[in-house]
Amino acid sequence: MTIELRSLTKRFGDLTAVNAIDLNVGEGEVLCLLGPSGCGKTTILRMVAGLETASEGEIRIAGKHVSDLAPRDRNVAMSFQFYALYPSLTVAENLAFPLYADNLSKSEIDAKVANIAETLKLEDILKRTPGQLAEGEKQRVAVGRSIIRDPTCFLFDEPLSRLDVQLREEMRGEIKLVLQDLSRPTVIVTHDQLEALTMADRIAVMRLGRIEQVDTPHNVFQRPANLFVAGFIGTPQMNLLPATFTGAKGESTAEFAVDGGQRMVIGVDKKAAALSDGDKVTLGIRPRNIVLSGEAGDDAISATVDIVEPMGAETLAHLKDGAMELRLVTDWKTPLAEGDTVHARFPPGATHVFNADEQAVRTA
Repeated sequence: MTIELRSLTKRFGDLTAVNAIDLNVGEGEVLCLLGPSGCGKTTILRMVAGLETASEGEIRIAGKHVSDLAPRDRNVAMSFQFYALYPSLTVAENLAFPLYADNLSKSEIDAKVANIAETLKLEDILKRTPGQLAEGEKQRVAVGRSIIRDPTCFLFDEPLSRLDVQLREEMRGEIKLVLQDLSRPTVIVTHDQLEALTMADRIAVMRLGRIEQVDTPHNVFQRPANLFVAGFIGTPQMNLLPATFTGAKGESTAEFAVDGGQRMVIGVDKKAAALSDGDKVTLGIRPRNIVLSGEAGDDAISATVDIVEPMGAETLAHLKDGAMELRLVTDWKTPLAEGDTVHARFPPGATHVFNADEQAVRTA
């Protein structure tokens, strides 16, 4: 069973909310649509569910063309950001409700409810109503009601957004374990990058109705396709420094003049080292990849410590040199004080180079 989207487009008047999306979700795969608010990710989910009509394009579920089918005929299960539990029904009755349309016997319904309750650890609260539940329990009930019908695919819209940090961590693991056992294509919409990185087999990063990159969580983080993905993924955010290519120093080494005047020699991808002198680029490096050097060198930038933020096991330091700003994460034991002059070295292979069109410059 798969989900296939071909040239999927949705317009609201003059606004194109989703622009010619092509996407496949494989059997048993969990794909996260990740992006800022208003990028079109929830609209895609609603079109797959049949709650919105596509302006153009095609939707196939399990090989069947469903674009013209009503939601009830698509056999999809959708869990909303708001739990939408029936307040007058018990947990057991809420779980059983989707099964009544399948003309199952009471014993069959009871067996399915018992199985889902065991899977999601709901046995002790089956007789309670939603008003008697904690937020994490409500979320588990909503998930249980989605999966109890054995649908063709699962759709989750911001499933953890209403939970506090601790509950989010618990539910991420629980939902991931449940989905692994179901072998159904699953699409999760989220704006929380940690949620996407930990739960997804692949992530589709979206902006303004388009997909910027579809890849594994590791590749989206380590090999961003463009400047937007690089800046959107990662906490603290990747450092992005406007610069000018000033010459190759070897097959995989090049010199760059960072806006503000400093020059540095960096180990980069062979394709980046083959740029033309004077090319405008953006250098990207993650705060945890920067290494502090004891003295200045041609592979380091010198800057002043502007702000120091202790983060427990790590320290986040904000460095400045004129208009240039740099974030650095280091071990908490490293002595740093505001006003210190430090030398930030970019280790070989840690720097991303993006061209004037904001695309990554690297070999495949």
